[in-house]
Amino acid sequence: MTEERLVLAELLEKAGDGDFLPAVAEAVLQLLMETDVEGLIGAGRYERSGERSTWRNGYRDRTLDTRLGSLQLRIPKLRQGSYFPPFLEARKSSEKALIAVIQEAWIGGVSTRRVDDLVQAMGLSGISKSQVSKLCKSLPSRKRGRSTSGSMPSSTGRSPASGRICGSTPLT
Repeated sequence: MTEERLVLAELLEKAGDGDFLPAVAEAVLQLLMETDVEGLIGAGRYERSGERSTWRNGYRDRTLDTRLGSLQLRIPKLRQGSYFPPFLEARKSSEKALIAVIQEAWIGGVSTRRVDDLVQAMGLSGISKSQVSKLCKSLPSRKRGRSTSGSMPSSTGRSPASGRICGSTPLT
């Protein structure tokens, strides 16, 4: 209880700063994780109990990007089993959706500079050329429209892979 009061006192000190809302969000999410872990373990921190199923084993740091900014969270670790906060699960699907958008843009021939503009328009800080390349490296080779093997038109104006006419070169 005393720790919670100290956290609240620190938050009230930051009320004049621009960091007030991110600090409140961090504190609330941290409190949710602590409560969730206590329920999972069957005992609070430093509490001896017969219902205890495992013990805490420190924390791991995780950055959560939100509209308020980057929040620094400390996810509790357990000696036996694992714990991952349920509110971070949705982030996986949003990351997959973002990666899919970047890959589709890259397949469509959009330049990495335009991909960066697209990512910034979605509310993120941006993406570098190397990050785009790393994300698109996992694509199957047949989807990589940028590779030179089989995707460039030949001198006859036909694409070797599909036989379609790609340019304005007259056919002979």
